[in-house]
Amino acid sequence: MKSKGRLSAVLHALLHMAHRRGPMTSDELAACLRTHPVVVRRTMAGLREAGFVVSERGHGGGWVLARDLASVTLLDVQMAVGAEEAPAGDGSPHADGCVIEQSVQRALAGSLREAEALLAKRLGEVTLADLSADFNGAMAAHAAHHPNALPPEASHAA
Repeated sequence: MKSKGRLSAVLHALLHMAHRRGPMTSDELAACLRTHPVVVRRTMAGLREAGFVVSERGHGGGWVLARDLASVTLLDVQMAVGAEEAPAGDGSPHADGCVIEQSVQRALAGSLREAEALLAKRLGEVTLADLSADFNGAMAAHAAHHPNALPPEASHAA
């Protein structure tokens, strides 16, 4: 998982877990996310600390959701996996102390703070249940248009 798409990848994994309705191993999740199982284990450990998942040991074990989808927002997940930093300017001048660059950095920093606040607000309004409902609707539409085709998620190992 590249850090740029980390939130997207974690949401992807959580929805696979929700639709599996049973434990998923790190290997299975890694296949879905096209990454290494060690990366999945590290990420899931952070989600476990936040109370979103638990791990079941032994044969047939794996990662399972610990909370209802409607109780978890995208903002909750983003905070659990670590907020992705926008390339915000910090207002610091270049080595040459250019006053124009300082003004540019202040303007960009303010705009980026406003954009981040709007993004956080929207992420706080969308739950995993909302994503799941969207997925279910897309699957129903796909099945209606392609009754003999394999479902889109069949390309994953899950």
